[in-house]
Order: sequence, then C-alpha cells, then structure tokens
Amino acid sequence: MYALFQLNDTVIQIYTWIIILYVILSWLIAFNVINTRNRFVYMVADALFRLTDPVLKPIRRIIPAVGGFDLSPVVAILLLFFIRNLIIVDIARSVM
Repeated sequence: MYALFQLNDTVIQIYTWIIILYVILSWLIAFNVINTRNRFVYMVADALFRLTDPVLKPIRRIIPAVGGFDLSPVVAILLLFFIRNLIIVDIARSVM
C-alpha cells in the first residue's frame, strides 16, 4: 500500500512540474524570448501542451482568462496539492 502511495505522490509531483514548465515556456514564447521556429523548442512546447491540455482545458471552460491571464494552471496545481494531501490523510488514517 505504501508503494502505491509513493507512486501516486511521485506522479503528482512530476505532473505539477510539467505544468510549471508549460507556464514558463508559454511566457517565454509570448514575450519572444524564444521562438517556436526552432525545431527543438517547438517539440518541447508541443509535448508540454499535449501533456497539460487534457487537465487544463476543462478548467479553462469553467474559469475564463481574467484580464488576459490564464488562471487554469494555478487551479490545476491547487487541485493536485489537494488530491495529494487527501491521499496522505487517507494513508495516515489507515495506518492508525
């Protein structure tokens, strides 16, 4: 059971970092620090978009952009932290 908890915790942490990387890369592209004409940058951006879009798209439908800022990554990270803490509490209750 503990190994399953560790696996879930690791997956949530990795996905949180993927969302953070997606946000940073989208800012860099938006401010023309890097451009997507570079094939490597395009591939990384596309991979991050494909990994994060299934989670962020439903959140974007519920919470629209506020003043041009997309708040869906923040909501997704908060939900991931909530799920992680919920699993931790559940494991702690089952141990006691």
